[in-house]
Amino acid sequence: MNEQKQIDVLLVEDDPGDVLMTREAFEENKVANRLAVVNDGASAMQYLRKEGPYADAPTPDMVLLDLNLPRMDGREVLAAMKSDEALGRIPVVVLTTSEAEEDVLRSYALHANAYVTKPVDFQRFIDVVRQIDDFFVSVVRLPGR
Repeated sequence: MNEQKQIDVLLVEDDPGDVLMTREAFEENKVANRLAVVNDGASAMQYLRKEGPYADAPTPDMVLLDLNLPRMDGREVLAAMKSDEALGRIPVVVLTTSEAEEDVLRSYALHANAYVTKPVDFQRFIDVVRQIDDFFVSVVRLPGR
């Protein structure tokens, strides 16, 4: 198996419980990825553009994006990222509670790299985040890596 490389992941999530479970999934997976968290879409764009308090933030190798966010929803963040030449190459995994076909179709139309519905069950949630992490760290070749 290939040696795993550390990657920077930006989690855009407003639910503190989901943030905690995602952190736990990364920790349980024993991968040294750096997980940064912002809790609304406007902050996500500031982070990605290295504005304000995020001037020194690393450019993430992957974004885990919830759709239902305050200030600027995930669809708007996805559209803004994919229309920006500098940000458009960053893989985005939509990780949301929505099972609506409309949200799935719209996310892919906006060039999401994957769409994952959050499981309600804690252990399934941990497993899903671990699988996303494994896939993007071990299987996929990310730009610049």
